[in-house]
Amino acid sequence: MTAAVDAVAAPDEVAAFLARLTGLLLRSSGEGAVLIERTVRDTAHALGAEATVLLVPDGAALTVTAGGTTRTVALRGFPEVFRLDQVVALKPLVRDVRSGRISVPEADRRLAAIESSRPPYPWWLKLLGIVLFTLGFAPLMQATWYEIGATAVLGTVAAVLALTADRLPRFGAVLPVVVSTAVSVITVEVFARDLSHGGPVLLMLPALFYFVPGDYLSAAAAELAAGYITTGAVRLVYAVFLLVQLYLGVLLGLALTGTSTRSLFDVTATADLPRWALFLGWIVFTVGTLLAFAIPFRLLWPLLVLVYVTVGVQSLVTKAIGETGGTFVAAAVLAAVATRLTLRADRPPRLVLLLPGFFTLTVGSLGMRGLTTLAGGHVIAGFQDLLKLVTIVTAIAVGMVFGATLAQPRATPGEP
Repeated sequence: MTAAVDAVAAPDEVAAFLARLTGLLLRSSGEGAVLIERTVRDTAHALGAEATVLLVPDGAALTVTAGGTTRTVALRGFPEVFRLDQVVALKPLVRDVRSGRISVPEADRRLAAIESSRPPYPWWLKLLGIVLFTLGFAPLMQATWYEIGATAVLGTVAAVLALTADRLPRFGAVLPVVVSTAVSVITVEVFARDLSHGGPVLLMLPALFYFVPGDYLSAAAAELAAGYITTGAVRLVYAVFLLVQLYLGVLLGLALTGTSTRSLFDVTATADLPRWALFLGWIVFTVGTLLAFAIPFRLLWPLLVLVYVTVGVQSLVTKAIGETGGTFVAAAVLAAVATRLTLRADRPPRLVLLLPGFFTLTVGSLGMRGLTTLAGGHVIAGFQDLLKLVTIVTAIAVGMVFGATLAQPRATPGEP
């Protein structure tokens, strides 16, 4: 069947389809660009063509050779993970193309429909998802009811600003600064007046977690570990730039309220959340992740299982050998399980399986805590947080590469 499809596919059609495919993969590569080249190359082979991809995080040079002619296309796309429904829909399309079930023109039409599709959830559900996402993360900062109450308010403010950026794309360029400034002002003026509720940084972080580039940091480290030096280095610089924007917004909030940076201490309040609330918090977190990142709701249960597996492994191993070892083992287990599951044609893509479990490892918050603690004049504690950030980022990246390597069968073609 594949041969028949290849026989009628014109070189221009093949090149146009592969260019559209590369563009969508590039735009959804917020967790890393490692699989793009292999996916495009293997798909091209199935169409009787040859393809090479030269990648940077926000661009690609695609060269396609088909029917004795060669075409080169330059593509640009901002990497993100906010429309994972498109990533889910892309996997069966690529599978059908490789198996020869559909022609190239039909594949191109289906891909165009995926690109132009509307998000699976209305705006108000995405807003709710961002709030639930922050609420699920709040107990990791401080296991207190006060933290959850403050996060409900601050997370709603952050969600409204995020949706505003969806409607006004130009606003997105300054979104991290605006969000962190607003969260900083409200935290200082409303929630951080009583020191018994913990430091202001711990009250701010859950609401900012949706914008903290922990995924970019780990993706950059994973790309460096996999040998994608240019892509990993550029992504690392961008992740640090996003962190600095959030940090700048926090400082602007302090300046607007006339608050000294000395208030940016990192003191945890006495925990008062029951164990059942901590356990159920991961359900809230996973539901929020689905709604915030446009993941089809039918994937709730497998993703929830992966979240609890990741949390359980990290907790158990951390008690035995420490936080770095626990994070490394949890990342390796998560990557291995996700890699094995995604080999089945009826399973979602690896990126979707990894994302919620990955967020439980809470990388980027360490960077924010380190920067704000340094700004408060607490030099030793600030550098300890930053050093911990470097260590944990590396542990996650190497753990994921290690787990994927162990679980990946030989000569298995790449997939989106």
